[in-house]
Amino acid sequence: MKTLIIAEAGVNHNGSEQLAFKLVDAAAEAGADVVKFQTFKAQNLVTASAEQAEYQTANIGKKESQLEMLSRLELSYEAHHRLLSYCAEKRIDFLSTAFDSESLEFLVNDLRLKTLKIPSGEITNAPFLLDHARTGCDLIVSTGMCDLADIESALGVIAFGYTAPETAEPSIHAFKQAYSSAAAQDVLNRKVTLLHCTSEYPAPVSEVNLRVMDTLSQAFGLAVGYSDHTAGNTIPVAAVARGATLIEKHFTLDREMEGPDHQASLEPDELASMVAGIRSVEIALGSAIKSPTVSELNNRNVVRKSLVAAKDIAKGEAYSVYNVEAKRPGTGISPFLYWDLMGKQAARELSFNDLIDE
Repeated sequence: MKTLIIAEAGVNHNGSEQLAFKLVDAAAEAGADVVKFQTFKAQNLVTASAEQAEYQTANIGKKESQLEMLSRLELSYEAHHRLLSYCAEKRIDFLSTAFDSESLEFLVNDLRLKTLKIPSGEITNAPFLLDHARTGCDLIVSTGMCDLADIESALGVIAFGYTAPETAEPSIHAFKQAYSSAAAQDVLNRKVTLLHCTSEYPAPVSEVNLRVMDTLSQAFGLAVGYSDHTAGNTIPVAAVARGATLIEKHFTLDREMEGPDHQASLEPDELASMVAGIRSVEIALGSAIKSPTVSELNNRNVVRKSLVAAKDIAKGEAYSVYNVEAKRPGTGISPFLYWDLMGKQAARELSFNDLIDE
């Protein structure tokens, strides 16, 4: 199964449409399947008093409000339309994460996206989750900062949004009822992918806990992917080996650029290396059936052993531990028949190292 690779441009365009186009070029050249941006109106997203995260202050090199920072990182709706068209030219899918209701409506009604990404920070925003589900789009749900109860609650809202009529009254009880229904489980299975994620930038490897992907799969029975914020590309490649169906990774044109996410991002050559590594792992995963491969069949007779004469053996002489041993090549009798041969008489004269062909 091919892993969906999302190259997360995010806000690494620094508010520049020209830089956003270059990020599309880099993602396409690296071989990613999707390039993803972030869509928001800063005024709709944060209050004037909302503070930056510590990593944002450290990465930008100055302390300011989230509103000030995010206002510089907005892309206009018109720029989104141009990016969507440019992605089509470059044969890479366009995706964006909405962070407010107006932006969500724009992505669905104007850009006509069929897949939406719900970021980790919105997983407790029940009205926003409901809005996403009621679009009927496929959903990629990131689970950073969550425990299993958070995820189940979010899936309850999404299940309600997918299956309940528009006139149904939302409530915690209604969400739980919806989640427990067979119809909701079916639609969740078809339309939702959970992303394991550690919401720190960059994320310490010691806090990645890739085994959580197994837990999510067992607990919810949904497709599971991994959104990576570690330095380098080792961990996302490892995640594919552990069964991730989707990989999301931030990238930038230059890690030295000013901005909140550049330092936790791959540069273009590293992104290409990650994509190549993932594609190699997919091939290497291969089949679960243990049997000799085509290449191994060519080598088997070379490296396996056969029973041979350990010394000259006269016709009629009994085979014994003193005149039989195992040596390459493996084109004769298997050493598994060693004990069956003991005591039998040689049917012909054998010279030292002759294959025994009884």
